[in-house]
Amino acid sequence: MTATMTPTTAPPALSPAAVGLGQNGAVREIIRLALAEDLGRGDLTTEATVAPDATATAEIRQKAPGVLCGLPVAELVFAALDPRVRVTPVAEEGSWGDGRPVARIAGPARAILSGERTALNFVQRLSGVATASRRAAEIVAGAGATVLDTRKTTPGQRVLEKYAVRVGGCRNHRAGLDDGILIKENHIRAAGGITAAVGAARRRTPPMGLVEVEVTDLAELDEAIAAGADVVLVDNADPDGLRAAVARAAGRVRLEASGGVTLANLAEVARTGVDYVSLGALTHSAGALDFSLLVG
Repeated sequence: MTATMTPTTAPPALSPAAVGLGQNGAVREIIRLALAEDLGRGDLTTEATVAPDATATAEIRQKAPGVLCGLPVAELVFAALDPRVRVTPVAEEGSWGDGRPVARIAGPARAILSGERTALNFVQRLSGVATASRRAAEIVAGAGATVLDTRKTTPGQRVLEKYAVRVGGCRNHRAGLDDGILIKENHIRAAGGITAAVGAARRRTPPMGLVEVEVTDLAELDEAIAAGADVVLVDNADPDGLRAAVARAAGRVRLEASGGVTLANLAEVARTGVDYVSLGALTHSAGALDFSLLVG
């Protein structure tokens, strides 16, 4: 699908704080681990070939079509190595583009060279997720359904990948097991049934909290509604099954379609009348966009 987004030619400088990443301790820890992985005991090549007091300028270029995402993370990478490095965006976070400069960098040459790969890895991965999210959001436009991500994320990278989903235009589901109740098949089995599971969850749910239940057929849907579920996740149903669930629910609960959804069938699923479609492919199958950094 061809996106209609056009990049802003001269956006204001974007700091990590502007998008809330700079104050996120989890993001800083991810960056620390990524740099430790790449640098190990030190950048042997850069230390051997570049003088400690050398300065440089560089440019990050986008080399494949898609949504730009991750410049604030790249800025944090370089700042972690040397706070004197300055990253100036020349394309807007969340904009669609190809074959363009997206940021200019200036500062100590050693920090720029040592941080290059880690910074690009973040930008490439997050731009891939944001691009998949933008395509999904465009596919469902006008269908009345909202696309949600899932917890099928790269271990340790969830906060960043969910940020990229938002940049692309879709919405986050749970960030983790501690911020929402979703009663799935194994919970139901362990609890002794849908009614028992919902009842137990409701007793632990804050007054404004929601209880979501996974079901696989109309009988389970009826039981979940009767038990007091707020949202019902209809798992692995084909479009006819989803339409039947929408008709049976008749607006009494919100419905989420999940399982077997891809960008190829997303439009058909979204048109069934469900409120939400969860799409693990936003994160678990998103590719990386190609970016480069060139000094000079």
